[in-house]
Amino acid sequence: MSAAAPTWDPAQYLRHAGHRARPFADLLARVPDLPGTPPRIADLGCGPGNVTALLADRWPAARITGYDNSPEMLDKAHVEHEGPTPGGGRLDFSHADVRTWTPEEPYDLIVSNATLQWVPGHTERFADWVAGLKAGGTLAFQVPGNFDAPSHRLMRDLAGSPRWRDRLAGTLRHADAVRTPEAYLEHLTGLGCTADVWETTYVHLLQGEDPVLDWVKGTGLRPVLTALAEDPEAREGFVAEYREALRAAYPAGPHGTPFPFRRVFAVARKEG
Repeated sequence: MSAAAPTWDPAQYLRHAGHRARPFADLLARVPDLPGTPPRIADLGCGPGNVTALLADRWPAARITGYDNSPEMLDKAHVEHEGPTPGGGRLDFSHADVRTWTPEEPYDLIVSNATLQWVPGHTERFADWVAGLKAGGTLAFQVPGNFDAPSHRLMRDLAGSPRWRDRLAGTLRHADAVRTPEAYLEHLTGLGCTADVWETTYVHLLQGEDPVLDWVKGTGLRPVLTALAEDPEAREGFVAEYREALRAAYPAGPHGTPFPFRRVFAVARKEG
């Protein structure tokens, strides 16, 4: 049984926008100077466009296109961020599927923030993307590396339990969602790039009631919520069971709920 593509809720996703944007800022800090003047940039899996807009802060004159396959996310991006940038550049958004997107013009930077974990076999796309870079251009991405964390493991365990396995079989991915830093390094250097690959574990201090549940409702839980969308009672039943498991795994402290989150980063420069 294959999982349907998840539907997205931009408002829910943006509830933790500050924490979610930090890894993107850390990724951009390691991107070298780009060859083009002004540069041409693609953001794969741009979501609601809030981090895509950060590209215009780093490269004010750039012509930037954010690509996504979620109509809900693109609607938000069009309204909130599309148009000329103060530095003389341009920010646009377009529908595309990262699984098949191939550059139709030379790019100085192809970047992706917390998207490739949704793309099975995404390392096989690297060759096309690197081929679409100008000499001296960069492919940069970050992906969550927390699929063994309680937030994901408890979700998978519950989805595979007797109550839910018939409804949710094949909905959640695990082993093939992301690769190790070593595997990314091997793929990227094998394509003739100079690669910088690293990992960071952030410890976010989340506020409010059931904040880890609130976080995953915007991302990792979306496939389950989509699969049960036509059965509100079942959907609420799953969320209630999952909520109790998360409360035990992530107890609140005196200043909030600590939420460790590992991420894997890669910056690959195409040799010219």
